[in-house]
Amino acid sequence: MDRIDIHIEVPAVKYRDLADRGEAESSAVIARRVEQSRALQLERYKGTKIHCNAQMTPRFIKKYCELDASGNRMLELVTDRLGFSARTYTRILKVARTIADLDGSVSIHEQHIAEAIQYRSLDRKAS
Repeated sequence: MDRIDIHIEVPAVKYRDLADRGEAESSAVIARRVEQSRALQLERYKGTKIHCNAQMTPRFIKKYCELDASGNRMLELVTDRLGFSARTYTRILKVARTIADLDGSVSIHEQHIAEAIQYRSLDRKAS
């Protein structure tokens, strides 16, 4: 499972949540954020054989996945506590870079790391 970037369990949705007519981010707004993120990644990797964050090599991970201090502490703690493999650690960094891109952030912050870790639910179950 550590070869798959994102894996989460999706529980059944309760009726009241399906029927809720509250305001949510529209699909059009989300699509624009995704398009902007993809354009950013294409520009970032221009002149290389890489087209998106998922394709980053270790050299690019070191260059573009710099963590702030709190994000670094969180990733260290979770990696040690849950015994993540090197492959899982790398996947978390790549996903966090994408989350930061979608957030319009140049840097990867603690909240980006936290969200990326949440997408590794099957790693947490295995421990």
